[in-house]
Amino acid sequence: MAGVRVRFIGAGDAFGSGGRLQTCILVEADGFRFLVDCGASALVGLKRAGVDPNEIDGVLISHLHGDHFGGVPFLILDGQFSRRARRLVIAGPPGLRERVLQAMEIFFPGSFAARRKFETELREIPAGVRTAIGPLGVIPYEVVHACGAPPYALRVEVGGRCIVYSGDTEWTERLIPAAAGADLLICEAYYFEKRVPFHLDYATLMAHRSQLDCKRLVVTHMSSDMLARVAELPVEAANDGFEVCL
Repeated sequence: MAGVRVRFIGAGDAFGSGGRLQTCILVEADGFRFLVDCGASALVGLKRAGVDPNEIDGVLISHLHGDHFGGVPFLILDGQFSRRARRLVIAGPPGLRERVLQAMEIFFPGSFAARRKFETELREIPAGVRTAIGPLGVIPYEVVHACGAPPYALRVEVGGRCIVYSGDTEWTERLIPAAAGADLLICEAYYFEKRVPFHLDYATLMAHRSQLDCKRLVVTHMSSDMLARVAELPVEAANDGFEVCL
């Protein structure tokens, strides 16, 4: 069975806590390379890691906040100006197409309608339905995070493995079926124990750990509060460049 490689191009929060880049996770399996989220710093992170952005086949977006999808306009335009030929699929929640259009028009007026040599598909995928994207089987679970559109946790089946990403969310019982039987759960732990709306803290996550049936747990999207404690915790924590092979 071929392996699945997971690389954290960016493991940070929206505000660069710890000097980390915004969320961008590169997964390679079955000859298919895709990103899970594409924060505003994603293009910088990919090039810093020696990854050719034109080799990316797809992008899965958990929710429509800039630190999770704000790199999409730059990824598209970089492909346009570097003569990309490879098709690019960008999939996410309802509202994805309009939000990407708005971002591109704000950043670079006229860019959304520009002619490109490669096909760009913006695909809005429904919650609770398994959707095929290339070799991927993707099931979104709607979670709890105010962002002007449905926020998703993403369950991705590829290469005989299952990767689940919580996205940004406060604790919700929907994480339980999303994570069931997963080889890897990548989960937000924004604060250590401070509870705030729409985000998950480490203490709450650990209180529900026994309900999350996953083989491996990696926490990410950490604030300065969490980063100050993370070295002493009995859990794997991502940083920029962190890698998992499944």
